[in-house]
Amino acid sequence: MRSFLGLLRKEYIQVFRDRFMLRLIFIMPVLQLLVLGYAINTDVKRIPLDVYDYDQSALSRQLVQALQGGDYFAPIFRLTTGAQTPLWELDHRFKDGHSEMAIIIPSHFSERLEQKDSVSIGLVADGSDANAARTGIGYATQIVRSYSRQVTGMEPLFEVRSSFLFNPESESKYFMIPGVVVTLLTMVSMMLTAMSIVREREMGTLEQVLVTPIHPVVLLMGKVTALAILALVEMSIALAVGMLWFGVPFAGSLALLFALSGLYLLTTLGLGMLFSTVTSTQQQAMFMTWFFSIFTMLTSGFFTPISNMPGWLQPITIVNPMKYFMVIVRGIIMKGSTLADLWPNVIAMIIFGFTLFVFSILRFHKRAA
Repeated sequence: MRSFLGLLRKEYIQVFRDRFMLRLIFIMPVLQLLVLGYAINTDVKRIPLDVYDYDQSALSRQLVQALQGGDYFAPIFRLTTGAQTPLWELDHRFKDGHSEMAIIIPSHFSERLEQKDSVSIGLVADGSDANAARTGIGYATQIVRSYSRQVTGMEPLFEVRSSFLFNPESESKYFMIPGVVVTLLTMVSMMLTAMSIVREREMGTLEQVLVTPIHPVVLLMGKVTALAILALVEMSIALAVGMLWFGVPFAGSLALLFALSGLYLLTTLGLGMLFSTVTSTQQQAMFMTWFFSIFTMLTSGFFTPISNMPGWLQPITIVNPMKYFMVIVRGIIMKGSTLADLWPNVIAMIIFGFTLFVFSILRFHKRAA
């Protein structure tokens, strides 16, 4: 018993002497709880909504105002003319993430209402997030029917016709599996990089290689290139399982997906190298990578749309590289998005990737020198 108590005392002394580990154990979980307690919100609100008003009458504007009431929609007014809805424009705005729903008000809207005749209202939702699409259609249908009773004083005259783009079956797995692919690539590449470098430092092999004529940058590039290939193989396996086992359709370009995944790896490998320069043990590297991965995952829109998060938290997600890659992967897999649709997210990844990668290499070189 005395031996056991002695070992227990030794372990606690060892832990409490490591100030870095103490911060990881006690401060990081509290910060995560405070931030993620607000970030994870299953309510669906502030849905970006486009309005295609072909009537442009007082009654149609009242309907739009009714949709603006409450906290359900954030209308983006797209006043259009012509006889038909520009479906190519709807498709483009859904693919580039500017809109998640659209309401189509026909040209004879006010005339049919004044005559107490039935009128059809079109609702189109981005079905890639099946839960948000179903909820948004439900919100809009209730508001439209309530508005009909208010205007006509009788049972609703509106016939609401709804459709879901990119996911007609409203399958939630089509939304979740691309997010899992992003999460796996992020965690595997960061953790492998951080722990691999720290392990070599702990074993002393890193110092042995550094005294050879090999330049530290060349050494580092060889290591991270091997790890990048392993991460891409991991992503390939996850994609194959998602498509073959779960039946997730792949609508876009596989070459574009892998090219942008390689670009994203500059960020995750850079972060892994950065973590390896500020930690001394594999345990510290693992804890830091895990805490950071959980934070980035839950503020990337994986579970909860960013528009549902509190206003003070949404600006923080701007510095989350995973947020942009999540949009890219879901866009390519589910919507068939092209580089033209995704370029704002690609620009953000280029900035994050090259900044973090170069900074991490310089920091590693400085520590190795």
